[in-house]
Amino acid sequence: MLPLSRIIVRYRVLILVLTGVSVVLAAVIGIGVFSKLSSGGFNDPGSESTRAAQVLKDQFAASGPDLVVVATTRDGSPAVSPEAAAAGEQLAAALAAEPGVTDVVSYWQVKAPGLLSQDGSSALITATLAGTDDERQDLAGAIAEDLNGTTGPLEVRVGGRSAVFDAVGSTIEKDLARAESFAIPLTFVLLLFVFGSLVASGLPLIIGAISVLGSFFVLWVLTLFTEVSVFSVNLVTGLGLGLAIDYALLMTTRFREELADGYTVDTAVQRTIRTAGRTVVFSGLTVAVALSSLLVFPQFFLRSFAYAGIATTLLAILGAVVALPALLAVLGTRVNSLKVLRRATEPAEEGFWSRLANRVMRRPVAYLAVGVTVLIVLGLPFFGVKFGTTDDRVLPASAPAAQASQLLRDSFEGDDSGLVTVVVPDAQASGAGIAAYAGDLSDVPGVIRVESAAGTFEQGALSAPATPVDASRNATGGGTWLTLVTAIDPHSTAAVDLVANVRAVPSPGGATLVGGAAAEFSDNQDALASRLPWALGLIALATFVLLFLFTGSVVIPAKALVMNVLSLSATFGAMVWVFQEGHLQWLVGDFQVTGMLDTSMPILIFAIAFGLSMDYEVFLLSRIKEEYDRTGDNARAVAVGLQRTGRIMTAAALTLAVVFLAFVTSEVSIIKLMGLGIALAVIMDATLVRGILVPAFMKLAGDWNWWAPAPLRRLHNRIGLSEHALPDERAESQRISVSA
Repeated sequence: MLPLSRIIVRYRVLILVLTGVSVVLAAVIGIGVFSKLSSGGFNDPGSESTRAAQVLKDQFAASGPDLVVVATTRDGSPAVSPEAAAAGEQLAAALAAEPGVTDVVSYWQVKAPGLLSQDGSSALITATLAGTDDERQDLAGAIAEDLNGTTGPLEVRVGGRSAVFDAVGSTIEKDLARAESFAIPLTFVLLLFVFGSLVASGLPLIIGAISVLGSFFVLWVLTLFTEVSVFSVNLVTGLGLGLAIDYALLMTTRFREELADGYTVDTAVQRTIRTAGRTVVFSGLTVAVALSSLLVFPQFFLRSFAYAGIATTLLAILGAVVALPALLAVLGTRVNSLKVLRRATEPAEEGFWSRLANRVMRRPVAYLAVGVTVLIVLGLPFFGVKFGTTDDRVLPASAPAAQASQLLRDSFEGDDSGLVTVVVPDAQASGAGIAAYAGDLSDVPGVIRVESAAGTFEQGALSAPATPVDASRNATGGGTWLTLVTAIDPHSTAAVDLVANVRAVPSPGGATLVGGAAAEFSDNQDALASRLPWALGLIALATFVLLFLFTGSVVIPAKALVMNVLSLSATFGAMVWVFQEGHLQWLVGDFQVTGMLDTSMPILIFAIAFGLSMDYEVFLLSRIKEEYDRTGDNARAVAVGLQRTGRIMTAAALTLAVVFLAFVTSEVSIIKLMGLGIALAVIMDATLVRGILVPAFMKLAGDWNWWAPAPLRRLHNRIGLSEHALPDERAESQRISVSA
């Protein structure tokens, strides 16, 4: 990195000007990304259930309602009363008059039993909306704002998929602003305690602005080609600020150390780039690699986090190794200006962290056993995990969209959330064949009734003849579709079994497509499970290769993988204990307890937290390896390395934890989960793992820490990118000019 360091020092002012212009342009354009983000993305686009929904829409012009209006009498009287009926008909007419609203179906119009609650006090109005997914969500949000509340004798709540997703998106935008208003000032105060000066404390925020605003621009560009999840912006702000703090701490601390060692400003900057800058590059690459594993999954919810995380990480690297050194070259010794607290900048080899390391290394087996046991015990609740998927219950219970959805579950028999749709696209499917098929489907355990073009079937027999509405299930060119009404939770193992049993029933006229909420859940579980080994394999292989190139060892990468998995044990246990079982709501804020975890969240948190754990691993290894190369003393290298990085890692972990803990204030439960999970993983990794487990293991391994087979060692000597001890340049530093 020597040529790069010289270029940065020479063109420092030009680099800062170009950076400033780029950040302004990115902010102006990138801020528009919020209007282009999508709230969905949880389904596998190539699954059978997705194809069923598409055929249902294209061939039969049928789809589930985008809006479900739940109208409940305020005094609990029957919804069929004249006053309630008049208000309901007026409500349906007003909804039908809205531009973009089609296929309005009201209970008071069709008198369908499924549209009336079991106690008779609530009735439904359903509607389909025109436009793209995003356009339907925007329209649903506007309609919900108008209709939610009281209409005469009725209490109105607007639900349905479009209304729910619009509520989730708008809630996240408000939550993000609140989290930033909390995290940024507190982070700056913490940085003051770390750096002691106003000037140095402001540097991480500058890098954070580069990373966050630049990532918004990247996401804006991506929305021109693909869908991007609104949930991913939380990762941009959290990871952008977090990595900016990590990398600025590392770079600035090293720069101040070099100045304290007597180097000139230009030489100190160059040495900082060649040491800490190299560490930042490797650290960032490990984070980016971990996040890139999310690209193997088909759901754009997870893929969006990969887009956001990779962009944020690479921009943080760029800001830390290019823009920040240029700024340090301009500031020089003024980096310590406007001191608020006294902080030593001289590198110390003795202190709290070295004493801790030496204490651990005197009894490594005991400390290693206790530390591993603690992490395993904290992770035990994860063995009781029950997986589900994201639905309206990520919203607070007070949200009208969540209330409407809960009323559907509680008060309506066989509500829309439990429907299974079977599409028979073949034109040869006959009436008699469909009747027999519907009868067979109604015999499947868990199915209440089957509604088809041949009539309604229950327990294998016709229970009601076909109606004109049923006839609309036939396509003009042939084929038909059936609806299976079930009371089974569509996000449960029972639903998975139900879908499998439905798909096993022989169908007339060839292949059928099974869709609906339960089928979507089943297909998504299969998609995640089938691709998870590939994601984990990618993380493990890429991390191993990067750490081998960094250290020349095959033992260190293997140790890092095991330690990082252990450090995540507490996080996985906390996810179940807090969010699945509902503990600590008084601390993390109220949320709806479903008894399940969204299957994608452990995968997402693993990728993010694993990358950040490797971040600290590289920080520590860089100093340990530098000292080991200089002295050949393994125990001393561990103690000095931990002493040199302990304060930095603790400060970085604390500030990063604050950034992600700010997301716990969110009203969307999966954002709470992500914030708490990542914060806990970072804290455990930077304290228990790096302070206890790593010194204990490295003491036990001794010089074997740096072992590699002879062929791999020769390979590392040729292409390895690890830091090497730099020569003492103080004697010549006075004659090194910018043009050197």
